[in-house]
Amino acid sequence: MLQVCLNGPRTAADSAAVPMSPAALADAARQAVAAGADDVHVHPKTPCGRDSLAPSVVAAALEAVRAAVDVPVGVTTGAWAEPDPVRRAERIASWTVLPDHASVNWHEPGAEAVAAALLARGVGVEAGLWSGTDGAAAFARSPLAPRVLRVLAEVTDTAAGSARTTARALLAAVAAAAPGRPVLLHGQDGGVWPVLRLAGELGLDTRIGIEDTLLLPDGRPAVSNAQLILAATALTRGRPRASRSYTAFTNRPSH
Repeated sequence: MLQVCLNGPRTAADSAAVPMSPAALADAARQAVAAGADDVHVHPKTPCGRDSLAPSVVAAALEAVRAAVDVPVGVTTGAWAEPDPVRRAERIASWTVLPDHASVNWHEPGAEAVAAALLARGVGVEAGLWSGTDGAAAFARSPLAPRVLRVLAEVTDTAAGSARTTARALLAAVAAAAPGRPVLLHGQDGGVWPVLRLAGELGLDTRIGIEDTLLLPDGRPAVSNAQLILAATALTRGRPRASRSYTAFTNRPSH
């Protein structure tokens, strides 16, 4: 599975390629899916460009994107969108339009309550386990772990030279914390393309988009999410893309 992450917490100040409005998100999603994306992850935003979990903001983004594509659509529940974990869970309980899935960063305060609120509403949970945090350890103790849709193994190491090594260490921690759960592996900024290549080699789900990087593999600025999807597809062409856990790969040698 190749997921497109359309915008993330980025704004128009970062790049003209960042889709902000519901209409821009819908257009970006349509182009990305046409280019090969199987799944969409969005950060619904207020008119001023701030990530929001408000029911009206989430509904507008989801309705627009779903009118443009026929693939699963997910949203963020990041603490930056609503710092108070109690309020975050309340926002989810008040959503009038539900996503297919939503990411929950397990190192953030209130992750358990947020995930429980999503599951209570029938929304799939993507468990975000970030390198450099205690997310994997916290997730290993969670009674909700067996119920998540998949694990997002998020490599926060942005150095191209070390991101693959960091990714392997994170995947080992994920294998211990969530044996048998599907894993989506991805990187950030300078670590994006090395980590994406590793995901392709291991047959893991992955993602790409303006949220994760503004640059193509050759260093040129990306003009759209679709362009990033095409580049990712070219790099992983011929690799297995079935949803898999990392357990089967923990003994493979590093490259």
